[in-house]
Amino acid sequence: MTRDHAIQIGVLFSSSGSTSVTEQTMLSATKFAIDEINGGGGIRGRALAPIYCDPEGEPELYQQQAERLLTDSKVRVILGCYTSRQRKAVLSVLDRASGLLCYPAQYEGFEYSENVIYFGAVPNQNSLFLAQYLLQKEAPRLFIVGSDYVWPRESGRIMADLIKSGGGDVLGQCYLGDDATEHEFDALIKRIEAAKPDFIFNNFVGRSNVQFYRAYVENELDAGQIPVASLTTSESDIKEIGAAATVGHITAASYFATQSNRSNLACLERYRDLRGARPDANMCWDAAYTQTHVVAQAMRENDPDNINAIRSGILGRSFDAPQGRISIDPLNAHCWVWPKIGIARADGQFDIVAETTQAIRPDPYRTTYAMTEGDEPLMQPSLSASDGSYGLRVRR
Repeated sequence: MTRDHAIQIGVLFSSSGSTSVTEQTMLSATKFAIDEINGGGGIRGRALAPIYCDPEGEPELYQQQAERLLTDSKVRVILGCYTSRQRKAVLSVLDRASGLLCYPAQYEGFEYSENVIYFGAVPNQNSLFLAQYLLQKEAPRLFIVGSDYVWPRESGRIMADLIKSGGGDVLGQCYLGDDATEHEFDALIKRIEAAKPDFIFNNFVGRSNVQFYRAYVENELDAGQIPVASLTTSESDIKEIGAAATVGHITAASYFATQSNRSNLACLERYRDLRGARPDANMCWDAAYTQTHVVAQAMRENDPDNINAIRSGILGRSFDAPQGRISIDPLNAHCWVWPKIGIARADGQFDIVAETTQAIRPDPYRTTYAMTEGDEPLMQPSLSASDGSYGLRVRR
């Protein structure tokens, strides 16, 4: 493999700032995947050469650094971003400079760009299954909270529609800015206690998520009183929050590190052999690892210097990811993923209590969400099932 004519690739994850807890896991997975790719001979004998940037969690820095990567460094592909605010800040740059962003986080859907490939879950792949799990309790009552921007608000709207259509109710909603104080979180918890919900649906992100759980515990609440259900609270968040504060709470995700499938166990073992320690693996770690390898595969089989050839090579491609075998839908450039429900344990990992028996098709443009048998089946049809089995399987 030669490094004289290396293929440069941009890596845009924050190692500092308010969202660094999760983004450092994405960065770790990306570095690991690049080491594997170069260790295996690179791209047609050429090394994959990452250019790492630290946008500090600030959307304007993502935009500025993406522009420098595309115009000054002549990078064609960027692996990066965590929140929707960050991704949307980069979109205008991608359009102008004809770059391709591979985005590894769950988001609210209703976006299409020829310059983005989406590797995280959309609402029909996480919110729908979490609602189904919560509705095992008859007529559950929710209190919805989250960070104050598009993804948490849209996720709250979708979850409210699902729960109400299934016979439940929403007792209140509250969204706080990134600069919310301890006093504001304390007041929020007291408001929730007064409402007496059966569950809290929590979509705080980054540092705000840590503040939320700490306020919850300081008010002497636990999962036996009001369980917290989330689409974002992963193993890395729990490591930052403290496992004792999250025991018994619920997360919906496409990947948990405790998965016992062969591809996950083999991936974790390779990481330990290379790094000498376990990774801080979570749903975003899995997606960041996966997208790096998918891009490399597309580059190997197409012109690695032609952005249109790379994008065409990604669409329709499958990969044995740690979460299970995924595919990139050629029609909408989103990823088929494996939804799961996990309950947080005392060691900071998750017991998987429900999972689908197949990868679920992404439907990012679904306009309505309801727990009824309508035109859209609640359980999506199989990607490859031959026995007709599909849907959420609950472990008992």
